[in-house]
Amino acid sequence: MGDADDGEILDIQIADLKATAPKFLTHSSDMATALTKLQKSLAAAGSPWGGDDQGKQFEDQYLPHVTSMTMAAEVLALGLASIHDAMADMADGHVDNEELVRLMFSRNRTKPEPPPHTAGGGLQ
Repeated sequence: MGDADDGEILDIQIADLKATAPKFLTHSSDMATALTKLQKSLAAAGSPWGGDDQGKQFEDQYLPHVTSMTMAAEVLALGLASIHDAMADMADGHVDNEELVRLMFSRNRTKPEPPPHTAGGGLQ
C-alpha cells in the first residue's frame, strides 16, 4: 500500500491481489468443511437432553441458537468465497481497479457514469 500523497488512494499491486485471493478461497473451504462437520456431529448427538419439561425448555432455547449459528457460518463461508472472486476479477483486470478503489474510499460515493452503448447494445 502506498501513500496518498501522490494522488492515489491505495497502491494495490496485481501480484498482491493474485497472491492474497486464494487465501480467501482456502478459508471459505475450511469454514464450509468445519460447518459440515459440526452439523454432522450435532445430528449424530440427537437430542440428549431428554423429553421431560426441563429438556423441552432447553431444546426451545438451544435450537434457535444452532440455526442462527449455522446460518451465520454459511454466510461467512460465502462471503469469503465472494472476496476471493472479487480479488481475482480485479487481478485479471475485469474491474477498473483505480476507479473502484477511489469510489470505495472516497467521501463522495456517487456512482460513475455507465459506459456509452451503441444502438445494438454493445459498448462503443
